[in-house]
Amino acid sequence: MFFTYLRRELRRRRKAALVVASGLALGIALVIVVNSVSAGMSQAQGKVLQSLYGLGTDMTVTKAQPPQGQGGDAGRPRFKFDARGEGDADADAQQSRDLVMPQGFQTLDSATVAKVAGQDGVARAVGGLSLQVMKVNGQFKRGEFRRGQGGGAAGGTAGKPGAGGGGNTVEGGGADFDVNSFSVYGTDVTQPELGPLTTSKITSGRGFAAGDKDAAVTVVDSAYAKKNNLAVGSELTVKNTPFKVLGIATADSGDATANLYVPLHQAQTLAETPDKITTVYVQAKDSQAIGSVKQAIQKNVPDTTVTTSADLADTVSGSLSTAASLASTVGSWLSYVVLAAAFLVAGLLTSSAVSRRVREFGTLKALGWKSRRVTLQVAGEALVNGLIGGVLGIGVGLGAAYAITAASPTLTARLAGAAGRAGMRAGGQGGFGGGMRAARQGAGKALDVALTAPVSLSVIGLAVALAVAGGLIAGGFGGWRASRLRPADALRRVE
Repeated sequence: MFFTYLRRELRRRRKAALVVASGLALGIALVIVVNSVSAGMSQAQGKVLQSLYGLGTDMTVTKAQPPQGQGGDAGRPRFKFDARGEGDADADAQQSRDLVMPQGFQTLDSATVAKVAGQDGVARAVGGLSLQVMKVNGQFKRGEFRRGQGGGAAGGTAGKPGAGGGGNTVEGGGADFDVNSFSVYGTDVTQPELGPLTTSKITSGRGFAAGDKDAAVTVVDSAYAKKNNLAVGSELTVKNTPFKVLGIATADSGDATANLYVPLHQAQTLAETPDKITTVYVQAKDSQAIGSVKQAIQKNVPDTTVTTSADLADTVSGSLSTAASLASTVGSWLSYVVLAAAFLVAGLLTSSAVSRRVREFGTLKALGWKSRRVTLQVAGEALVNGLIGGVLGIGVGLGAAYAITAASPTLTARLAGAAGRAGMRAGGQGGFGGGMRAARQGAGKALDVALTAPVSLSVIGLAVALAVAGGLIAGGFGGWRASRLRPADALRRVE
């Protein structure tokens, strides 16, 4: 009897059933799309943070530079060139100097790595040294002294050629120097699974091995190698030390951590900073305990800055941040409002249908149907309408999510600028791959990330639950109305 009435009502009230199902489908589809887009935002943000942080790195330990003006002239670049006299045959010869300086942070003692590694919850820790190399090449050219027509040997006051009208002049001369700047990163070659190179993949040649600890070898970023025509086996010179190119590394996304990677010992030698590092890369034993590990390091390793991927998440801005905000706030509230409206409309339409069927229900009660059976009949019909709406909503939601993934709209992400973010910038430089130079530039380097809308089984389960809930709510309205009907009153009413 239940299914007989069910089939009859669905056929007889096709339009009303379609309206109820469509309303629920719209709300359910919107919930699926919002949840899937939010999941895509999380994946996109995770991709950005991964490109900045590197695989395996949970946090970095650094020491920020002192405010400007407190370091005197000690931190300023200074070049010294040979002073050559007039009689020097090499006075016009080419001169070259390399200035190698730690960049981004104050240096830390290498012993800091062992101290950090000894903290509770730390699985591994390695050190790295971030350097900036300024290479100056050029030459000084002597000017030619020309004596005027009226000038004699004493054509003027000593030291002032031309005084007294002699017309003596110096022509030509000057200096012509080319300045080239690039970054070098000293990495612990004994633990390549942790450190700055984890944000890149070796696309040619090979990476470092434990035996390269003291070797003058380098891995070159692909963009820098292409710009300078470098290949595996090439040699380049830094501070009069020739380095052989072992491999070419390509950043997974965004900018690479450095132009050149060298063994840590070689970097310390170039910068004349033995047993010094700028960054400690830390891997936690448990990803859920990163917060407690950070607190332990901050407590036991004073005067350092500990930065985690969670700290960086709030600094990601651009269209990625805007879209994430829309998905998590506006989109969520919109889906809730539409869903609530769909539930309300379904309940009202079901209640209205019951009002038009009072004579039918009155007759059934007169024939012996109990109120409970009438209520179940109405609720069952509403539940079927809800399930139909759920199927439609899931279909529409999956289609919309697939369309978003297929279109892959590009979002822009960048780290926050320097203003007001000095502490976070210290954590972003050197330790987070593409964020290093972005933070130095203030506004940040933009990264393009393709948006996807993955749909998980939990979202499908949520959609089914909403469909059932919508049917039960609508059935509750109608069933309550039907249960209050009395046979005598219902039979006196005419449709």
